[in-house]
Amino acid sequence: GSCRHRCCPGRNNACWAPGARRARCYCDSYCQRTGDCCQDYPTSCRRAAVGCAVGPWGPWSGCSSRCGAGSRARSRQVTVPPRHGGDPCPELKQRRGCLGQHPTCGPAQ
Repeated sequence: GSCRHRCCPGRNNACWAPGARRARCYCDSYCQRTGDCCQDYPTSCRRAAVGCAVGPWGPWSGCSSRCGAGSRARSRQVTVPPRHGGDPCPELKQRRGCLGQHPTCGPAQ
């Protein structure tokens, strides 16, 4: 089968070509994981691959608890989504523990 003029991003079961012995071969970027790519997939589709790009981390949020154990979070945005089998995006959210110490908290809390 041939992927020429037929490369699809992600998992797309409609993106196939007739292969050997009446079997289908695929031209979507997911075929790399399942191992059922058409023979010319690397040369026809991979050169158009675009890896994910993300922006900088935003600031950490305030502690979710005024007194005692809580958590903080931060995130970042995708600036360029992955296409045609490019590298996937890294984590976009992070969370970490914190200890709320608001002035109204008593020593027992």
